[in-house]
Amino acid sequence: MSPFVEAITGALAPVIAEVKLRSADGHDLLRGRSVASVVAAYREAGAPCVSVVTGRWFGGTPALLREVASLVDVPVLQKDFITRESQLRQARSLGASAVLLTAALLPAGVLRSLADRALGLGLTPFIEVASAGELPADASGCVVAVNNKDIATRERTGGSVERGLSLLPAVLATGTPCPVSASGISPAAGARLVHAGFAGLLVGTDLLRASSPAAWFDEFTRHRLEDTA
Repeated sequence: MSPFVEAITGALAPVIAEVKLRSADGHDLLRGRSVASVVAAYREAGAPCVSVVTGRWFGGTPALLREVASLVDVPVLQKDFITRESQLRQARSLGASAVLLTAALLPAGVLRSLADRALGLGLTPFIEVASAGELPADASGCVVAVNNKDIATRERTGGSVERGLSLLPAVLATGTPCPVSASGISPAAGARLVHAGFAGLLVGTDLLRASSPAAWFDEFTRHRLEDTA
């Protein structure tokens, strides 16, 4: 397994904590905090991986990825609409360990080609889907993430974790070593998703709007303990 996958599957709290400057509706998510302070709070809370949204519609830039990668000693995911091999090489040069590949934007053959190339570059493909029809036939070596929101609306709607729960059996059938539920996840929903069989969670807006990352992680852990009681 890749370091990115190992970090998630070996974590007590398998949460990929996301750095995102703006929400889909344009609201400032840092609220006066520096990127460095947010990242430090994520690490103190126990996040095993960090995601960085570099897409301009969320206020991101490639420079943001470089900054975050320089601040952490854990694997970093770049979230952007990657459609070309040159973007994979750039991601690696900026410090990414994993890259988002959005199945809805890529023909199946292109998705497979980019995933193979990413693996060849030492990057973990983070394949994001929203329906069973978008699932790759073989995702060994890849993360498969179910987006609980709709990218067609730039994730402005609230979304529902029920999508991920219903798709989980089909996701596991791809052979992925790391099924992930992404977006729109509260601590209680996160505990439910992990209990159902997801290896990891990707959390951004909910974590950034919490009173603190540590408080979010503590509530998540409490719900997990309740689920197993």
